[in-house]
Amino acid sequence: MYDLSRLSCLGEALLDATVTYKSSTALVEADRGREKWRKSYAELRDEARGVAAGLARAGFEAGDRCAILMSNQSRWLVSATGALWAGATLIPLDYKLTAPEQAALLRHAKPRVLITELSVWHKLQHETLPPGVLVYVSEAPESTAWRAGVESWDGALGGPAGEPVYRPRARADVACIVYSSGTGGVPKGCQLTHGNYLAQAEVLGQLYPMEEGDRYFSLLPTNHAIDFMCGFIIPLTMGAMVVHQRTLRPQFIVDTLKRYEITHMALVPLILKALKERVQEKLDELPDWKRQVVDGLIEVNERATKRRPNHRLSNTLLKPVHDAFGGSLKLMFCGGAFVDRDAAEFFYRLGLPVAIGYGLTEAGTVLTVNDLEPFRGDTVGKPVRGTEVVVRDPNEAGVGEVWVRGPTVMKGYLDAPELTAEAIVDGWLRTGDLGVFDASGHLKLVGRSKNMIVTEGGKNVYPEDLEAAFDGVKGVEELCAFATNYVWREQAGLTGETLMLVVRPKEGASLSAAVLEELVARNRRLADYKRVSWVCVWGDEFPRTASMKVKRDPLARLLGAKDKASLLVELQQ
Repeated sequence: MYDLSRLSCLGEALLDATVTYKSSTALVEADRGREKWRKSYAELRDEARGVAAGLARAGFEAGDRCAILMSNQSRWLVSATGALWAGATLIPLDYKLTAPEQAALLRHAKPRVLITELSVWHKLQHETLPPGVLVYVSEAPESTAWRAGVESWDGALGGPAGEPVYRPRARADVACIVYSSGTGGVPKGCQLTHGNYLAQAEVLGQLYPMEEGDRYFSLLPTNHAIDFMCGFIIPLTMGAMVVHQRTLRPQFIVDTLKRYEITHMALVPLILKALKERVQEKLDELPDWKRQVVDGLIEVNERATKRRPNHRLSNTLLKPVHDAFGGSLKLMFCGGAFVDRDAAEFFYRLGLPVAIGYGLTEAGTVLTVNDLEPFRGDTVGKPVRGTEVVVRDPNEAGVGEVWVRGPTVMKGYLDAPELTAEAIVDGWLRTGDLGVFDASGHLKLVGRSKNMIVTEGGKNVYPEDLEAAFDGVKGVEELCAFATNYVWREQAGLTGETLMLVVRPKEGASLSAAVLEELVARNRRLADYKRVSWVCVWGDEFPRTASMKVKRDPLARLLGAKDKASLLVELQQ
């Protein structure tokens, strides 16, 4: 039984693991098909002790803040482990943000130390950083000339540890200050305690246990809540191996899946959908007779695993499909945004189950999750053990705001008591998400309360609902729904909450007749009050968060800066 109740902090959990599994492989890093790094748990302990000792030599004290701003790599985990042993409060930051955005978050968080890499530092060094922050830069040539307060990671933190440094923390102490994906407006640093993380890890570890020798493929950046838990804390405290692939091109991802026979990985919905399209294309290319055989085996597998997954059976029935994923893949975790039901069900039929979960930065990784007994692709599952989830002020359809209470809810926002009081009321966290419970106790999400559109007829329309209705149109790379007057508030000719679909075509800057015809056909299948009046053609990639959710407000500002007449195409009703 995976029991973390006796532990006081994350550092203790990781320290125990490096002793228990000392001979097993902890970390592997590959780049362009070549293995760069392999460390056992004992070697991870030595490397992390070097980080802890280096921080201590620099005057770092228990409770000081350590920001980590690095791409997806093994050294992220080494740095975080060492910092936790030094008693740090971690600040995981998104390396994909712009340098001004990163600097703004650093000024808000006021870390004592920043650990980063050379490619990030090249841009960040020109920004205004918090006074007195010590910076350690990895992957820098030995000849690099540093300014005061900046040192090489390898020289200052990667050397011999000397006397081991370990500073225990209490469950009530803040373990991480995590900034939500959106960077607009006032920064919100969610203060998550060691108790929050240990409670979350224990619940998920019991639901989806990993074993010594299992291999987790870390595709998401570790600053992301899903990968911090599923690709750092859980696998390393259960003796599994974490594999990083620095180049995330599809051909290298496939190579890594096969080479290391990956057993677990976490994805955001956009990547899951892209994988589904690639597999579907391969199946469609099969000769008719072979496709009929495969379809028959998929049907047999679907019936045999209706109640629960059976990895061994599915792997036997559909071996060529499973071999394309390395032959050992047991489970994919998916969350961070709305999960496409068709994609999740597609993979389950192939014997590659997707555990769909729902969580948010303010309450750890997972609040509800599908336990796969049986699999449901249409919900985000039931509340996890110890967490209460309710729907407040439901309308006639049972839809209301989701409120949660439990051991993973944050301590509050950093230095923002008023924002904290708005978010947490009598111990209940207001999520801002709209949902409804079905008869079996599964939660279905319908959208964000702030995104909801009220039509002129007084009907509520959820953009996420519209986007699902138009999802999968061939020739469309991505799409997003808005009310027209939300984007062009001051331009005449767009009265009322008329609905529009922002579409980025796969090729070129215009919609083909076939794509437009498909959009019209789907639009006519919608209820009258949900029908879209306009299509807005947009040629650039949509701005997205680390979890690949569309940043609606920045996209709306980009659209609003253009004249509507140059972008809008009227959609036939």
